[in-house]
Amino acid sequence: MVQAPQPVDVSDIDLSDLRFWGRPPGERYEAFARLRRRGPVFFAEAGWGPIPPGPGYWALTRHADVVEASRTPAVFASEPSAISVPDLPRDFNEFFGSMISMDDPRHARMRRIVSRGFTPRMLGKLDDDINRTAARIVDGLLDAGPCDFVSTVSARLPLTIICEMMGIPRDQHRTVFESSNVVLAGADPDYLGEDADTALHQLLTAGGNLAALLAELAEDRRSAPRDDLTSALVNADVDGEALTGQEIGSFFILLAVAGNETTRNAITHALDLLTRHPDQRELWWSDFEAHAGTAVEEVVRHASPVVWMRRTLTEDHEMNGHRYRAGDKVLLYYASANRDETVFADPDRFDVTRSPNPHVGFGGPGPHFCLGAHLARREITAILRELHRRVPTIHATAPPRRLLSNFVNGVKELPCAF
Repeated sequence: MVQAPQPVDVSDIDLSDLRFWGRPPGERYEAFARLRRRGPVFFAEAGWGPIPPGPGYWALTRHADVVEASRTPAVFASEPSAISVPDLPRDFNEFFGSMISMDDPRHARMRRIVSRGFTPRMLGKLDDDINRTAARIVDGLLDAGPCDFVSTVSARLPLTIICEMMGIPRDQHRTVFESSNVVLAGADPDYLGEDADTALHQLLTAGGNLAALLAELAEDRRSAPRDDLTSALVNADVDGEALTGQEIGSFFILLAVAGNETTRNAITHALDLLTRHPDQRELWWSDFEAHAGTAVEEVVRHASPVVWMRRTLTEDHEMNGHRYRAGDKVLLYYASANRDETVFADPDRFDVTRSPNPHVGFGGPGPHFCLGAHLARREITAILRELHRRVPTIHATAPPRRLLSNFVNGVKELPCAF
C-alpha cells in the first residue's frame, strides 16, 4: 500500500542552493529525512553562467522511487542528460557522460562493446595488479608518516589501476589525476575558480586534455595493439560494431572520472568512518576477511559517493501515487535513498555487518547499474586489507575537508596518522 505524503515542512530546504551542499552532512541528512516523509518535492533550477535556469525538477528521495525509476528506463530516460540538471548541448553531455547519458539502443551497443574490459576473467587478471599496487601505496604511506590520506593513499590506487588498464604511460598519470579532479569538481572554487565562465573554461580544458591523451594512445594501439583495454576498445568488433574515436574518448573520460573519483572517495570515507566508529573498526579488524564483503557494501551505502543522477520523463506516468508529466526532470537522490528508514534499520548507523543491504550506491537496478562496481569493490577491499595488515592503527586526525558539490560526496583532504 502506497503511503500518502505527510504534511512535513520542507520550505527551508533548497537542493538547488549551493549553500545547502556546504552545510554539515548531518544537517543535510536530516533535511533528506524530511523530504522522504513529504514525498516527491519540486525544486526550481538555478542558472549556471551563460546557461539560464531550466523548468525545475522533482527530487526523488525515497528508496522505492529511485529503484522503480531505475528499473523503468523507457519512461525515466537518461537522455538528454543524466549528469547535469540544466539542458546542456547533447554533445557536451555525451562528451563528459558517455553512455551514462544514453538510452537503448545506443546505450546497449556501447555497453556491449566496452563491457569486454570488465568480464570476470579480465577482473580476475587484475587482482594481482591491484594487490601489488596496494602494497606499494602502503610502502609509501609508511615512508611518509602522518600525511594527507587522500593524496598519499586513496587517490593513488584507482588512478594507477585505471591508467594501467588503459595502458597510459606513468608520466601521464598526473594529467589524468588533475583533469579528473576538475571534471568532478562540482562548484568548488579550489578547482574551478570563482565565476561560472572560468569554471566552464576549466571544465572544457580538462575534458579536452583527457580526450587528447586517449586519442594519441588509441592511434598507437590501432597499429601496435598491446594487452590493455585501449587496444581492446580500438580494435573491438562485436557483431560488426566498433567504437568511433569520439566514443572512445568520451568513454575514457567516464572511466577516468567515475572509476577514479568515486572509488577514491569511498576509500577516504572508509577511513573517516572507521575512525569515528571504533567499535566497528574493532569488529572488522578482528576478522577482516569474514566481514570484508558486508563492510565494503556498508561503506558505499553510508558514503554514497555519487549523490544523484538525472532522468527525464518520456511520457505521462504515475509512480507510487505521484503523477509525472512527459518532459519532467527528476533527480534520483542515491544519498537519500541509502538512508531510507523504511528499508534500512537505524540508517545513520555505520554497521559493517549490515545484511541485507540493498543500497543504490552503484546506481539503481537496471541497464545503468555501474559497470565498474566489481572493480571498485576489489580496489576498496584490497587497500583496506593492506592497511589492516600493516598499519592497523591508522586513523583520521581531523574532519575531512569536503568538496563543494551537489553531485559527488567528495573529500579533498583527510589528515591521518598511525
